Amino acid sequence: MARQARRLLQLGVLLFLIGLLIGFVIPALAVPRLGVSAHVNAVVGALFLLVLGLLWPQLRLGARAQGVAFWFALYSFSMGALMPLLAGVWGAGGTMLPLAAGAARGSALEEGVIAVGLTSAGVTVITLCLLLFLGLRGAARES
Repeated sequence: MARQARRLLQLGVLLFLIGLLIGFVIPALAVPRLGVSAHVNAVVGALFLLVLGLLWPQLRLGARAQGVAFWFALYSFSMGALMPLLAGVWGAGGTMLPLAAGAARGSALEEGVIAVGLTSAGVTVITLCLLLFLGLRGAARES
């Protein structure tokens, strides 16, 4: 369990760094507002991973549920940053991200990739939060 907690902290710092680096490429994107969205999603996702790494030892979950929570956290926050970034590069994303993408529309394949990525990220982050809620039931663990 301590190994997964440390790994979440490491990956949180890495995602934070990636989010900062995304900030440098925002002006070069076909749709800069999607770059801002990717930047913010990466930073917020990184902060969630850091908090989750600190919270991890307090979870009361079985090994399988803990593994699912770990991978769902990585997947959902990575996709949450990657999909708007791809949309910004492609000049796409208006179907799923109309406020950020505006009138930008990509090919059916590009819009489909973005839709699948964001929808699956949404499902996994909701499942993750439910697992975390269940894992925090009961009395607190002794330190």
